[in-house]
Amino acid sequence: MDTVLSRPAEALARADLARLLKPKSIAIIGASDKPGSLGASVLSNLERQGFDGAIHLVNPKRDEIGGRPCITTVDHLPMGVDAAVLAIPRAGVLDAVRGLAARACGAAVIFSAGFAEDGPQGLADQQEIAAIAYKAGMVVEGPNCLGLVNFIDNISLTFIEMPQARAEGDRRVGIVSQSGAMAAVLATTMIHRDIPLSCYISTGNEAASGIEDYLDYLADQPETAVIAMIAEHIRNPSRFLAAARRARLAGKQVVLLHPGSSAAGAASAATHTGAMAGDHALMAVHVRRAGIVLVESLEELGDVTEILVRCPALPDPGIGVVVESGALKAMLLDLAETTGLALPALDATTSPLLREALPPFVPVTNPLDVTAQGLVDPGLYGRTLAALAQEPRVGAILLALIQIETRTSHVKFSAVLDALDQKHVGKPLIVCGVDEGGGVLDEDVAALRARGVTYLPTPERGLRALARAVSISKPDSDHDAVQAAPLTGLGLPGTTIPEYRAKALLAPLGITFPPGRMVTSAEAAADAADILGYPVVLKAQSPALPHKSDAGGVVIGLEDRAAVIAGWQRLTTSVAAARPDLVLDGVLVEGMAPRGVELIVGARCDPLWGPTLLVGFGGVTAELLHDVRLLPPDLGIAEITAEISRLRMAPLLNGFRGSPVMDVPAVARLIHDLGRTLMATPDIREVDLNPVIVYPQGEGVIVLDALISL
Repeated sequence: MDTVLSRPAEALARADLARLLKPKSIAIIGASDKPGSLGASVLSNLERQGFDGAIHLVNPKRDEIGGRPCITTVDHLPMGVDAAVLAIPRAGVLDAVRGLAARACGAAVIFSAGFAEDGPQGLADQQEIAAIAYKAGMVVEGPNCLGLVNFIDNISLTFIEMPQARAEGDRRVGIVSQSGAMAAVLATTMIHRDIPLSCYISTGNEAASGIEDYLDYLADQPETAVIAMIAEHIRNPSRFLAAARRARLAGKQVVLLHPGSSAAGAASAATHTGAMAGDHALMAVHVRRAGIVLVESLEELGDVTEILVRCPALPDPGIGVVVESGALKAMLLDLAETTGLALPALDATTSPLLREALPPFVPVTNPLDVTAQGLVDPGLYGRTLAALAQEPRVGAILLALIQIETRTSHVKFSAVLDALDQKHVGKPLIVCGVDEGGGVLDEDVAALRARGVTYLPTPERGLRALARAVSISKPDSDHDAVQAAPLTGLGLPGTTIPEYRAKALLAPLGITFPPGRMVTSAEAAADAADILGYPVVLKAQSPALPHKSDAGGVVIGLEDRAAVIAGWQRLTTSVAAARPDLVLDGVLVEGMAPRGVELIVGARCDPLWGPTLLVGFGGVTAELLHDVRLLPPDLGIAEITAEISRLRMAPLLNGFRGSPVMDVPAVARLIHDLGRTLMATPDIREVDLNPVIVYPQGEGVIVLDALISL
């Protein structure tokens, strides 16, 4: 359960958010002229940035501040002020919010902490803030936030003083973060890199507005090209994903940093924001499917955001790399493989323009090592970049320059700038220093950025950021929107469907199970085994016994009638000892399936994120190596096949050391059909198919055990 009052399903009206983000009148509750106080800092920011709307100051002990009139209470505000900033202690916040609602204020920014993150009373007060806001139609940002900055209109509703944003441009970055401090750090980073910003928004505890509301708003703002987000908890996944898809359709990129992948990180996030941590792996599957770039660090967030904002056309996965060192070439090849970044193979035969541009002693490869020849022949940089730009398999170029001392660095940078000015480089270019802290002139870096080139201090950061930037989910060519028929006759929520019934429900999907019969006596079990053929397995069946083996409820390898009768006795005795009160529905007798490669396929319908599928290697490897992939339920066959190939033990399916190539297409079809069924049957909570035995290509798969939980 979340720690805040659930917001209504519908989005906040864009006009309401505009009153917060583009206010024409502002009230400062707790205004002050004391240097360093919150109220004084907010007023100073507004005046410094030239806000020309009405500013109303509220302080019960003052009638004037800095030459501006001051009223004593919120009740004396004019009706309909667009936005109010509450720069007051926590104790006065609730009364101030009530007063603002009564005066039809459009929005409130609450700095104070001590609400949902601070125990039951704080949570109750935060829920009261939310209730007041909803009833009055008032947007509330926070509590426990740092406010916002509208960089386009120069409106600052925060007490922090950021560096002056200098960069202009049509492609801007909008920053939305639950952490105010991290949002400020990212904004400062972008300003330092001369990246144009549209806004900085700190959502804090999200009492009555959340990151999904601001993402939805920014999807419609033409000035914002890239939305950089930091979220410790996504409280409304369905609306968040819908907003991300809207942004994507509008041609915008969303980059998300979501800490909490470790147990300790998740606990920290919950304590910090008053939010309960969700399943990070589950979140990652669905946000990536929505087209969001998921990053792992604040550094990556800044690097990927810069690349995306400077590259109106997202770079194709094929990356051409130019270095000045053979050792660095080897290191970057290793890193490219680790990150999954495609470096297309280039040679003299297939890339004649490159061969012509390079000295005879420099082989055509990718990465391309131009050695130190550029210091003798600076034009080499421009010729190489121009040739790579003509290479159809290269969508973007990474140039790693050694910059040990300023003079030689300037020679290299000047050559690159000259190539840019002569329009020789028509593809995205990322320039990276090799020796961080080496001699590079600030004006050289500034000149690159002024021409739309990303500059990063190390090539490792450049490659990682490019790998993230080109990882955005793209629709699969064989993706289909066909919905399966829902499963019916499942039973009551909260119950478990035992194996024999689960198999009967799933068999119409085309899933193959071993031939079997349900029986209720030892003699009937032996008769069934005679018909099915030996060897057979006996499995105890009851909704209350989902894990049969734990109670001795599975007996395998029974080779004749006598072994079946003895096995029945062993099974029933073990189950009775382990679960004395359990009444079995019966025992499932099944033929033993031939050996193959053992996988596990599962599905889970999360109440917030919806259906998610799992595929991995079964047996002890599932527990020891956790070699699994989580998948969204709407993938096409080709996408599912690609995900299976990313399993660490996937070579076992592909003819490892002379073993047969296994029927991966049959596994992909099984996962595909299960996903469609789960989307059509929201009553299902979990499906577990384990083990799934895969046979050589063309021989299909067989599922040995199945369980459905409602």
